[in-house]
Amino acid sequence: MAAGTLYTYPDNFRAAKALIAAQYSKADVKVASNFVFGETNNTKEFRQKFPGGKVPAFEGTDGKLLQDSNAIAYYVANQQLRGQNEFDKAQILQWIGFAEGEVLPAGCAWVFPILGIIPNIPSAQEAFKRAKEDMKSALNILNSHLLTRTYLVGERISLADIVVACNLLNPYKFVLDPDYRKPFGNVNRWFQTVVNQPQFKAVLGDVTLCSQTAQVTGTPGSEGKKKKDEKKQEKKEKAKKETPKKEPEPAEELDAADAALALEPKSKDPFESLPKGTFNFDDFKRCYSNEDEAKSIPYFWEKFDPENYSIWYGEYKYNEELSKVFMSCNLITGMFQRLDKMRKQAFASVCLFGEDNNSTISGVWVWRGQELAFTLSPDWQIDYEVYDWKKLDPSSEETKKLVQQYFSWSGADKEGRKFNQGKIFK
Repeated sequence: MAAGTLYTYPDNFRAAKALIAAQYSKADVKVASNFVFGETNNTKEFRQKFPGGKVPAFEGTDGKLLQDSNAIAYYVANQQLRGQNEFDKAQILQWIGFAEGEVLPAGCAWVFPILGIIPNIPSAQEAFKRAKEDMKSALNILNSHLLTRTYLVGERISLADIVVACNLLNPYKFVLDPDYRKPFGNVNRWFQTVVNQPQFKAVLGDVTLCSQTAQVTGTPGSEGKKKKDEKKQEKKEKAKKETPKKEPEPAEELDAADAALALEPKSKDPFESLPKGTFNFDDFKRCYSNEDEAKSIPYFWEKFDPENYSIWYGEYKYNEELSKVFMSCNLITGMFQRLDKMRKQAFASVCLFGEDNNSTISGVWVWRGQELAFTLSPDWQIDYEVYDWKKLDPSSEETKKLVQQYFSWSGADKEGRKFNQGKIFK
């Protein structure tokens, strides 16, 4: 049974996933009592163990180290939470992907400006506006799924319920007022069922649902932090008045996930030690976004540097277990979300072929270096093992045909299933 120390700050919904899982499995997981966020996680000793400096982070009594909330929750969980059979496990993974790719970005964009975690800047304001509709879409999916179900997977609580509920915790507490949540009766019933289980209450205490949507100007539950932030802001504004500086234009508008990631401790780029070569991803991505495939694909081959960059084909291992198309797409979105910091030195087109209960997922990836890029960082290793990976020869006609097919979203898979939809990682 897993045992160890969890490093986190108080009321961290991400850490709650692991602590709730430990309650079910009776794993001996203790929260570090002397942890101070911004100090402890920036010490040399901490970063030697956890190079990213992020929390929650887990150190087992046997020396094992983990730094992703879902991975920690999985490690300390029991068999019931992980799934009793291979299909249940795949479904649990599917809903964890949904929680990270659909629920979390909308929740962060809506709640973080209210809590003062994300500054109320133009990009955050735009994400804030979109988040209400994005959250509604996610809740509609959950509401439909839970119409005839008590829990997300099977007849008992699993990691799927824990992860989705924890990602919905702050929205339910701060922004999902009675009028907003009224259409989602099935989700409300499910949420209140799970958070009132003894194992959840041992970690979360009593969860009070929002009675009125909090406003951006407020900072529920963190007045001390708000006052400190206000003082810091006053100093910044005073300095700006004394030495006016033109604000640089942002390279691109931040979405909810990017805004949240921007506030996390910076870590070394895993690609930094590899030769840079001549291929410019930003240049190609602009071309791909602005031109049709008749121009962008030849441009790719014109600029591609095969000595310092490589092309890979990834095929999802468990296609036979895919059910609804929208859920399969959530798997892709969730993986992209967790690989966010890989975007600068990678590009991919991942496609879904077929239809409900008869579909496959596969894609063509390009990244800096000649080896499998996911092994360069622990943060990138959550999803890649559910795919079979094959390095492609850039000079072969077979590779050129695959690039043409996947970059242009056309054709069919190996068994003849027609292209349904695709997602671009850029």
